[in-house]
Amino acid sequence: MDKTIASTAEAVAPIRDGATVMIGGFGGSGAPIELIHALIDHGPKNLTVINNNAGNGHVGLAALIEQGLVSKLICSFPRSADPKVFTDLYLAGGIELELVPQGTLAERIRAGGAGIPAFYTPTGFGTQLAEGKRIAEFEGRSYVQERWLKADFALIKGELGDPYGNLTYRMAGRNFNPLMAMAAANTIAQVSRIVPAGDIDPEAVITPGIFVQSVIEVPRPAQEEVLNREEAAYP
Repeated sequence: MDKTIASTAEAVAPIRDGATVMIGGFGGSGAPIELIHALIDHGPKNLTVINNNAGNGHVGLAALIEQGLVSKLICSFPRSADPKVFTDLYLAGGIELELVPQGTLAERIRAGGAGIPAFYTPTGFGTQLAEGKRIAEFEGRSYVQERWLKADFALIKGELGDPYGNLTYRMAGRNFNPLMAMAAANTIAQVSRIVPAGDIDPEAVITPGIFVQSVIEVPRPAQEEVLNREEAAYP
């Protein structure tokens, strides 16, 4: 099955109001800027977005928030280099935040992809983050129950892809992307280059095509940090 899509606009067209969307990246590393901007153009509202941080400047995730399309953000690091868009909106009561420790966030996403409804972790015990959650004791230590995270869609960024959706990543750009690909019902991947089927060594595949529904080639992807240095804004 050929999963290649001609444009980012076509790829994000199925995303509707109220969807839960995972967006890959660790800051700008591995962030699918072109897919996020296409989602802004598409315009679905009341989105729940799961990401490591809250965006920077006025591009990418920050731009998605600034356009009023995100009603809730689930993340671990809302205070990054230039989080003004999110901070101002949050202080004004315009967006809901679910704060999750970074390792717990990764494991909740991994659990979603693995079909594990809940797990226990000592992280957060005794803090506000554990309020209202089930607590259990194992071998004399208290643990907090955390629930899986799943999404309707995942927007991720890879390096190489093939028509079947098999993906590789570039260095640190790997980060949350493979986990999110597994935890979403519909994974949309932008890659720097689509190669013929069989050109990627099976041993080099990080995300198997079974977890990917659409692949779009973006030969020269934008980098969030570069755009912010140029004081870019989208749209």
